[in-house]
Amino acid sequence: MNKNSSVSASVIKRLPRYYRFLGELMRRGVDRISSRELSGMMKLTASQIRQDLNCFGGFGQQGYGYRVEELHSEIGRILGVDRQFRTVVIGAGNLGRAITTHINFSTRGCDLIGIFDSDPEITGDRVGDLTVRHIDELDRFCTERKPVIAVLCIPKAATQEIADRLVGLGIKAFWNFSHYDLSIDHENIVVENVHLGDSLLTLTYGANNIIVE
Repeated sequence: MNKNSSVSASVIKRLPRYYRFLGELMRRGVDRISSRELSGMMKLTASQIRQDLNCFGGFGQQGYGYRVEELHSEIGRILGVDRQFRTVVIGAGNLGRAITTHINFSTRGCDLIGIFDSDPEITGDRVGDLTVRHIDELDRFCTERKPVIAVLCIPKAATQEIADRLVGLGIKAFWNFSHYDLSIDHENIVVENVHLGDSLLTLTYGANNIIVE
């Protein structure tokens, strides 16, 4: 069982925000910060910040606050950014290409080592630093290179089948953009479903409640 399995999902969702804000403070040359000052930046209460961070141990000192670089490093370790998990992208269409070229995987704990597609017409295309491989090469590639994370940018109908195949090849975590709510019937598999359309609808809900015609 994960050693942090008792930590709530809401706390885990906030960790990347802490990591990002602390990184910005480091770039500005800030050495230390109090929970009150950090709360003003992140629009959280100081109490919430202390509670969140206490889930992983005590990082601050009363009357002194947090050392920014040290806290950034500790949260990065908790998030696994120092691990460089071997990662593959499945689907080299517009979305797969955009994610491959515009997401800085290495600063987020991933070593992007391959991109695959079922279309023979784009096999061999260059996407960033990678060459698109045909999906028929997937089994051999995974056996040799042993990726553990897969980014799914494929049609909804193909998602469950390819996910089951990838689990059999050793994939342990999925970043899923396929519009299919992936449910893996295997133990110790992590899935992050991303629905960009849902995010846009959340935005339009907000707009609908503040914009008066």
